[in-house]
Amino acid sequence: MRSFLRPFLDHWTLTAACASAAMLAIAHAFERFGGLLPCHLCLYQRDVYWLAICVAVAGFALGYMRVAWAGKAAIVLLALIFLAGAGIAGYHAGVEWKWWPGPTECTGGGSINLGDIKSFMAGAKVRPPRCDEAAWIFLGVSMAGWNCLISLVLAGLSVLAARRDVNLAHD
Repeated sequence: MRSFLRPFLDHWTLTAACASAAMLAIAHAFERFGGLLPCHLCLYQRDVYWLAICVAVAGFALGYMRVAWAGKAAIVLLALIFLAGAGIAGYHAGVEWKWWPGPTECTGGGSINLGDIKSFMAGAKVRPPRCDEAAWIFLGVSMAGWNCLISLVLAGLSVLAARRDVNLAHD
């Protein structure tokens, strides 16, 4: 297993940036093609991946310029960012499953298109997405739940990459 992970861990900042971009692309695809508008908590989860991309790209660039401490710091920071993302996603999943109450602004956050405006003008009820209703479930796990699991995996891989980087420095 370690030999499979080696190329990803050796270039973890680049891998983390690509994984974060993929997560954002998947979220956008669910929104654009699946018609699932994001709620406020969904948008917070996306912010985590945008932050991870910024940190990963900066760490990659500085590591490429041979600023060794910056690459290592970026990897540790990525672990913390992904762990925070898992916390946000886990909180959202708990709100969806009614384990705890969500924020009071638990509705809205979606965009409006011309079709929505025409429907509204014709008297249709416009109902923004809610944080406390799972919009999509696969294998009994909501999208927020899957995001929590993926964020935990990315955090764990960040820790492995940081430990690997430290071990290589001592060799």
